[in-house]
Amino acid sequence: MNIIERIKISNISKKSSLYNDNFVLGKDETLKPKFTTIFGENYSVNVYYLRVSSPELNLEKNSININLPMSYKNNNNQNLLNVILLKMYTKIAENEIENVLEEARHIFKFAPENYEIKKIAGSLAYCNTDLQSFIINPFITMYSKEILRYIIFHEFCHLKYKNHCKKFYNMLKKYIPNYEKIAKQIPNLKY
Repeated sequence: MNIIERIKISNISKKSSLYNDNFVLGKDETLKPKFTTIFGENYSVNVYYLRVSSPELNLEKNSININLPMSYKNNNNQNLLNVILLKMYTKIAENEIENVLEEARHIFKFAPENYEIKKIAGSLAYCNTDLQSFIINPFITMYSKEILRYIIFHEFCHLKYKNHCKKFYNMLKKYIPNYEKIAKQIPNLKY
């Protein structure tokens, strides 16, 4: 089962209610983003007002449909949309990052003392070498699984080498031989 099919966030699920009698009001064209990505795949973001009691998120093949209660229609729902998308990315990250961390633990034979999935400004991940812990931005799941894996392995290397020294890069290259090629795909991002 693919990660997208396993997402459940309170009332946010994969089932769709757009095609039943709950549909009352149209699509909200004022909210952004109109498009986003999950693991490098493009998705349209559609917000609908329906006869639902609480917000719902439905992931379909190429779209993220967010159903809001009709009573929300005249509100500015931009902040709500941002929160819903953050929850979606956090839920995806909880599943996928744990898988990559487990793989890295077996390969490196050590692990961080702790990690946290938390939105951090201007960075996809951060290693606190003093505390031996990671902070991983949930928006990391916007990028391909290859990039996600590379960044987590990069942070594992920081557990051993605080700085980007020659030994750090040798260790990274041992586990991600094409790391330079991957890093070029995300040149303006910090991690």
